[in-house]
This record gives sequence, C-alpha cells and structure tokens, in this order.
Amino acid sequence: MKIGELCSRVVVFAYKNMPLTEAAKLMREHHVGSLIVVREDDSKRTPVGIITDRDIVVEVLAAGLDFRTLTVGEIMTDELITAREQDDTLDVLGLMRKRGIRRVPVVTPSGALAGIATIDDILGVLSEELDGIVRAIDGEQAKEVAKRR
Repeated sequence: MKIGELCSRVVVFAYKNMPLTEAAKLMREHHVGSLIVVREDDSKRTPVGIITDRDIVVEVLAAGLDFRTLTVGEIMTDELITAREQDDTLDVLGLMRKRGIRRVPVVTPSGALAGIATIDDILGVLSEELDGIVRAIDGEQAKEVAKRR
C-alpha cells in the first residue's frame, strides 16, 4: 500500500512567524500533538519543519524559556523528513523507525503538503492486515476439520 492512500489529508499547520502560544492553542483545539510548519508560495504549502507538543515542553518549558516571546520558527525541527505519496508504507515505516520519528509529512511530486502519516495510522492498517491473515488461517483450519469429519 502506498503511504498516500492511508495518510490523513487533514493537516493542521503553522507558519514560522506564528507565536508559540498560538501554535499550542491550535494543537489543543484540533487535538493534535504536532503541527507541520509550512511556507506558502505559488499557492501551495511546502513543509519546512515540524513542531510537537514535546518540543514545547522539553525545549521551552523545561528549559525555563519564556514561551510568550517565542515563535514556532525558533523551536521547530527544520531537518524535516518527508515521504512522497507514492512511497510504500513499509518503506516509510522503516524510515520512521531508523530516524526515531512518529510523524511524517506526505508530499506531492511537486513538494506540496498532501497529508501526514503517523505511527498510529500505519499500525491501524497493519493490524487490519494481520487480522485478515489470522482469519484466513482460521478459515483454512475450519475447512480442513470439516472435510475430515
């Protein structure tokens, strides 16, 4: 399965110059743990970073910084790992595992933000696939038992 088929197409995003307090409010309002930071040009949104609730806690609050004076761009992770819509889901999962990340922005061939894939999304699909395999095995065993009676 391609990552573009399972990623969420609803992405909550922020801009570098957005106050950190506004970003935190967006996370709370939309019940998300991260925001994709975008740059808008040529009527497309291009991902340039990511900020997570953990970034806010560890990099700002725990460090004793004044969150009221900071912007998203000052604490976002700008070494962004992205996936292309056509990338295989298991390849993306391997990349996430290798890099130790839980969320990956998904981009179109032109680099525009298309969605976001999370470990939770991938686990949901994998669990459905595993359930299908278990049901196939159970069905095969039931058929064999019935045949031998």
